[in-house]
Amino acid sequence: MLEQTADPTFWDDPDKAQVVTRDQSKLKKVVADLDSASAALEDGRTLYQLGREENDQDSVVEAWSQLDQSERMIAKLEFRRMLSGEHDQRSAILSINAGAGGVDSQDWAEMLLRMYLRWGERHGFEVKVLDYQEGAEAGIRGAELELLGEYAYGYLQSEVGVHRLVRISPFDANARRQTSFASVMVSPDIEDEGKIDIEVRDADLRVDTYRASGKGGQHVNKTDSAVRLTHLPTGIAVACQAERSQHKNYATAMRMLKVRLWSIEQERREAKMQQIQGEKKAIEWGSQIRSYVLHPYRQVNDHRTGLKSSSVDSVLDGDLAEFIEAFLLQKGNSTKGAAEA
Repeated sequence: MLEQTADPTFWDDPDKAQVVTRDQSKLKKVVADLDSASAALEDGRTLYQLGREENDQDSVVEAWSQLDQSERMIAKLEFRRMLSGEHDQRSAILSINAGAGGVDSQDWAEMLLRMYLRWGERHGFEVKVLDYQEGAEAGIRGAELELLGEYAYGYLQSEVGVHRLVRISPFDANARRQTSFASVMVSPDIEDEGKIDIEVRDADLRVDTYRASGKGGQHVNKTDSAVRLTHLPTGIAVACQAERSQHKNYATAMRMLKVRLWSIEQERREAKMQQIQGEKKAIEWGSQIRSYVLHPYRQVNDHRTGLKSSSVDSVLDGDLAEFIEAFLLQKGNSTKGAAEA
């Protein structure tokens, strides 16, 4: 890779050069993290030996602190190793859609939107709301988020599927228990459109423009700058209202559409491969992956990993680390077992 960047003709192909330099930057970061973990481990060992020799209890305590730090760094690197899929390092586009349950499900979809916004902010991702479709009475019918940063897709692939909420409905005058559903879809934000072998013909596209919606203020445009693209052969529709420029919203919506079509093609290929191999595969988009119960008891239950938590408020506030890690560990173990078989 160093030889490539040293080549005088390296920047003759800017798109390819950007891919190489981005990959180089990621590798440098991995090496730097490994060096830091190794240095922390060595420093801790050295300080511990000196503390024992000098009978210096403070140095021994400090050494244990450094060793604990190095252990956490190594554990983080080991966990990051599980995010080794082709697109795991990429940013992500996350879609939320209200399902069965009427106004309760639209309110639930907005709760999920807040949960993922909080998760993204906590983990240092740049989060951008690309589209926001308000519900008629409350909540949202759907929303599209872009989470920019390394491994956003790798982490968020754990969230794909149907999320179920059980609670006393705040919209029911009789205070009856209501079950609501919302679906979440996540795609890798493939920046280099040249890598997406997807052609969208003008004849297959319907373009609608409208005024951006939102909660008022700066989020509402006074012109028809929002863009919705409908791919007629598949019925897939994407929309973007993040920018005040219709041209920019169109470009982002087209990128979203290509990513969505690419994802569907990938799923089709994987399903065909599973059929050839004679294996059963869960249909994640139509399956219930996680339940959030607020009544008659309080619990979040992941139906894939079996992980349960009573810290419902914390989870809904974006504390998803435990559930994401459990899913990725299970996925990593399954992949390892299949490879060994």
